[in-house]
Amino acid sequence: MSIVTDLTTLGIDADESTRRLAEYSYDASNYRVPPIAVSFPRSATEVATIVRHCHEHGVPVTARGGGTSMGGNAIGTGMVIDLSRHLADVLSIDADGETAVAGAGIVLTTLAAQARKATDGRLTFAPDPSSASRATLGGAIGNDACGNHSVRYGRTSDHIIELHLVTADGYALTATRSGLSASEPDDGAAAARAAQITRDLHDLTSANLGIFRTWLETIPRQVSGYHLAKLLPENGFDVARALVGSEGTCAVVVSAKVRLVPAPTSALLLCVGYHSPSDAARDVPAILPFAPSAIEGIDRKIVATMAARRGPDTVAGLPDGSAWLFIDIDENSAATQSEEDVPATARLLLDHLRGQGRMIEATVVDDPVRRKALWRVREDGAGLSSRLADPDDENVGSGYESWPGWEDAAVAPERLADYLDDFSALLDEHGLTGVMYGHFGAGCMHVRITFDLRTESGRATMDRFCTAAAELVVRHGGSLSGEHGDGRARSALLPIMYAPDMLRAFAEFKRIWDPAGTLNPGSIVDPLPITTDLALADVPDRHWPTSFNLCHSGDTPLPLPEVRAKRASKGPATTPPDPFTHAVQGCIGVGRCRASSGGVMCPSFRATRDEKDSTRGRARVLQDMVRTAPSVEEGWRSTDVADALDLCLSCKACSTDCPTGVDMATYKSEFLDHHYRRRLRPLSHYSLGWMPAWLPTATLAAPVINRVLASKLNRLMARAGGIDPRRSMPRFATRAQRREHLGALPAVNATSDVVLVADSFTKAFRPHVATATAEVLGAVGDAVGCTSDVCCGLTWISTGQLKRARKTLQRTASILDDGTDRPIVVAEPSCAAALRKDLPELVDTPAAHRVASRVRSFASHLATLTDDGWQPTGLPQAVTLQTHCHEYAVFGAATGASALRSLGVEVHNAEGCCGVAGNFGFERGHYEVSMAVAENSLAPALREQPDRPVVTDGFSCAMAVDHLSSVDAALASTRSVHLAELLADPGGNPT
Repeated sequence: MSIVTDLTTLGIDADESTRRLAEYSYDASNYRVPPIAVSFPRSATEVATIVRHCHEHGVPVTARGGGTSMGGNAIGTGMVIDLSRHLADVLSIDADGETAVAGAGIVLTTLAAQARKATDGRLTFAPDPSSASRATLGGAIGNDACGNHSVRYGRTSDHIIELHLVTADGYALTATRSGLSASEPDDGAAAARAAQITRDLHDLTSANLGIFRTWLETIPRQVSGYHLAKLLPENGFDVARALVGSEGTCAVVVSAKVRLVPAPTSALLLCVGYHSPSDAARDVPAILPFAPSAIEGIDRKIVATMAARRGPDTVAGLPDGSAWLFIDIDENSAATQSEEDVPATARLLLDHLRGQGRMIEATVVDDPVRRKALWRVREDGAGLSSRLADPDDENVGSGYESWPGWEDAAVAPERLADYLDDFSALLDEHGLTGVMYGHFGAGCMHVRITFDLRTESGRATMDRFCTAAAELVVRHGGSLSGEHGDGRARSALLPIMYAPDMLRAFAEFKRIWDPAGTLNPGSIVDPLPITTDLALADVPDRHWPTSFNLCHSGDTPLPLPEVRAKRASKGPATTPPDPFTHAVQGCIGVGRCRASSGGVMCPSFRATRDEKDSTRGRARVLQDMVRTAPSVEEGWRSTDVADALDLCLSCKACSTDCPTGVDMATYKSEFLDHHYRRRLRPLSHYSLGWMPAWLPTATLAAPVINRVLASKLNRLMARAGGIDPRRSMPRFATRAQRREHLGALPAVNATSDVVLVADSFTKAFRPHVATATAEVLGAVGDAVGCTSDVCCGLTWISTGQLKRARKTLQRTASILDDGTDRPIVVAEPSCAAALRKDLPELVDTPAAHRVASRVRSFASHLATLTDDGWQPTGLPQAVTLQTHCHEYAVFGAATGASALRSLGVEVHNAEGCCGVAGNFGFERGHYEVSMAVAENSLAPALREQPDRPVVTDGFSCAMAVDHLSSVDAALASTRSVHLAELLADPGGNPT
């Protein structure tokens, strides 16, 4: 019997499927280590059962939270225990005592939010690493994470009061600030184990008083190794904080009692520009006396990538410079300067920095929305820097990759600038480039480096560089790790930082807790070389043929001949991988797709909370496909990948929300195209995928079809087409309605100023939207010409029928490429997005690129009209806006909201996917997830004010609202309109 069978018999959720193992073979590090199984305990008792069972069978155990470790601490060869699925609750909050107790699997932002809610905004949990929206409390404890505001709040260890543990042999113990005891007083065996560990820890401390006092805690961010100084008598034998940063090598933390701190109430962000990161670092000592809550730094490559990938508005407000400091100041900062308010303190600080002579320019950001947007640039630094896109730098673009490995060193803040100068010289010496960002105020520098992890020579260079970098940081009195832990990335380098006596003390500390060495083996103690188990090593160099052009420079696809030429010119040693392989390897595991708020990605994960249904989980299964498939043909037939992609809504949000630009909708389309080639497809691929082909015929019989859809025969028809019969179906426009709304629109001719595309969905279901769109487009005197003879091929793309999609798009490109640069406006945003993005990637011709560059969604084109002075009257005071995911991804997250706000309309944004997402919400087997996705944001936004007008430019979004109004009595009066309808006839819409 397998260990999974044993645990399943005991009622514990465990999985050893090859798909599940692929998902958990990676974290956010450079490494890949397949486990033998993954378990999802529902309680601390189940954790103890799992660990005890593994102990008895000699199976290694790795505890895992959000899986965002950059050091390789969250992967292992044995049993991976995912604590984030079920052990994710706040167990208690003591507002008077300013403490909270929470499960190890709770996400840090969730813990902070619940603390604020329970204390009326007075208290919060302080540690806020950039991954806080998906990193868990257990992971923060394991690495002793810090975060953007650590210059004030310190490390996670500074906020720990108690740790509730499961030992390597399955005992439940509680570690406190002054000792160790059994979690249950009447558990005699656990009490005896606690007593033994306590005796051994006292002996260890007594034998090493000198080195604990002189070698440890020499700088604020000395995270490497174990925190054994906490055991010293003067520190009160603080077992709880000694275990923080132990990376799961000594015990499994199942919950913790933590300290809460006052939440700042009046923060301002200062953005200060510099010529270089080292210039910025030299100003840190001048800033620290002002007691800021954050001093964070980034370089221009990250900013340029953010602007190229998500639009220049995302970095609006940054001053001139090639490096920036983000400085948060608040009422506490003002108090240190005896100032009455925060703005006065900001002015004082900026005057002081001008006197230092290094800053170029500065801006003060007091708007909370703008402040949050700029902080996201810093928070996404790890992902943005991995694959840069900078139109102004020819060295950045296709093929540019950077990796962790030496991304977490720390020195004393006053030595940071000198360290950076020497570090830059070391990069040059090894022919490497580093992208710098990090916690400048605490002396912790995150750097992603252009290691070539795919070749033996590149891995040897990484080994030599990291060794030299370790020697350098030690010369500067620093630490190999400042918050990410040692893990697989740095543990082998600890002999450079610590003397043999200290290494022996670390080994003994590990042995006391884990005599058999089964907990996260290889981290800190007895490590493997840092180049072992690298994920990019030994991936077969095979060609995975694709219909999409997956070779990009920034956001612009390169013509295939240019791609081939670039690959050929680089030679075999540095030839980039096959485009499909390179694309799916874009996921580096930072896990933003696991965030429960902010952005749209990933709607399926937000609905199921299963790693399988995250963008990252799918990417990891694809990465294992290109690595382990016996052949390309067998890889395309992978049932693991098909299973992983099944609940992908193809919303495209990951293409913009993912810091590395992973585009899972495209990869799914490509995979389905190969997977079902010369095979029978799901029924929905015919009924929905071929919709543009049969819609004209259906329109001829619209009255009959509409009557059938309103009858009991609807369920039979739905099942025959692979559609869930519970889903509301749209009514087809009749021929009379089409003539009324489309027949009167002028055709495109030489005098047309704007080309309006009446897409398949608009023609078949909402022809009145075309009339409204034309009316608004012509409001400033432009001549509007309409064409209804083209198709974007979207339904064939989303179902992976790319031969037909390409043929359709080739025809579309030939019709629309008319030798002009006049805008092409598409009423349906998903069709506009397909023409803008998918057309040039599937049809690699100059005509396709020309047409794509002219395409606009209606909302994105609206700014042209308002800039010309157009101002409609009679608009509603407020609307609920559901932005189509494809518009969000391709034309910008704020496109519709910005247009409405510019017209004086208050926008209540339903931020997230509607759940229908084209064919997804209609398909059999997807209904429950589709409805759960709607409950993430759309349904709550509608219930907030059911009678408020709902703007849904996307046909899928309109269908989602229509369905919710039919199944939820509270929404019976809710109706949706296209933005063009709202603007063309404000009085005819609900108010």
